[in-house]
Amino acid sequence: MSSTEMRSEHATQNPMAGMVDLKLEVVVLPVSDVDRAKRFYERLGWRLDADFSKGDDWRVVQVTPPGSPCSILFGKGITTAVPGSVQGNFLVVDDIEAAKGAALHMEVPAAEGRAPADR
Repeated sequence: MSSTEMRSEHATQNPMAGMVDLKLEVVVLPVSDVDRAKRFYERLGWRLDADFSKGDDWRVVQVTPPGSPCSILFGKGITTAVPGSVQGNFLVVDDIEAAKGAALHMEVPAAEGRAPADR
């Protein structure tokens, strides 16, 4: 049995499956410079949902990519995770070349994207 089949089998055994609508709403990203991160995502055209602070030790910024129901949250004093430590998150687009072209047009550095092997 493949690992994909095994995961599917476990999903059907989940007592919550089909009973509750679950959604991922926010992913927390640790950053070293909140203002620089905010400018980066705004240049990409992401919607600014929130920018709140309380004193000099706490600030939260929430941005959402166009068309996405999930936002990212970053700031100061909101996580103990090390900036740059988050791994395994994927921003998915229909056309990687068009997305890269749009980023470069907005003068945002764009790394080489790659399509998953099974597409």
